Amino acid sequence: MIVTVDLFSAATDTRAGAGAAFASIAEQRGWGIDGRALYDVWDRHNKELQRRARPPWTFTQVSRMALRRAYAELGLDPGHAGADLARLHDGIGAWPLWPDVADGLRRVATAARVGLLSNVDDHLARRTRAAALVDPDLLLTSQRLGAFKPDPAIYLAAERAVAPERLVHVAASGRDVRGALEAGIAVVRLARPGHAVDPEGPPPLVEVSDARELAAVVRDL
Repeated sequence: MIVTVDLFSAATDTRAGAGAAFASIAEQRGWGIDGRALYDVWDRHNKELQRRARPPWTFTQVSRMALRRAYAELGLDPGHAGADLARLHDGIGAWPLWPDVADGLRRVATAARVGLLSNVDDHLARRTRAAALVDPDLLLTSQRLGAFKPDPAIYLAAERAVAPERLVHVAASGRDVRGALEAGIAVVRLARPGHAVDPEGPPPLVEVSDARELAAVVRDL
């Protein structure tokens, strides 16, 4: 069995990591805006663009476009978006994991091979703290798979990439849970602050509130 974990919602406290980076940028520029509030606007535009993104777009290109739109919406200079995104990505290795992740994934690894399934470019996935906790051959990225969540194509491509082993995906966000389930992939939902199941989508197979519970769930599967 292969267990993949979503990188930026289930494994990483992305709002904390990126929010801190945006706070530093805003302070230096005298923008007077909270870093997490800036992240929230950027994240919303990211998700909107990822829903429509298709190859040859990359995660970096989508993120840059989203940041330009976020800055424009907030009345900030969108001309800074390229440099600011590079600064954000340079610091991605400092973004914190959720406190239960390191122990949780080590426990899962006693029952299955563990990877990441994420809307990200390969080089960025390798820089993250989560990458050190999973099989390096199982960094299943949007760049590698040629699709973006929540398009069913990314989940089906991930399933093909690990065949003939069974794929189980650990997701936190509503769009990730729904996308994987609608592609026919078994999903365990890991509840995280700020995320909820899509009420219009199918329910996950099982839900846990702590990554340290995942190993027992995986064994039962």
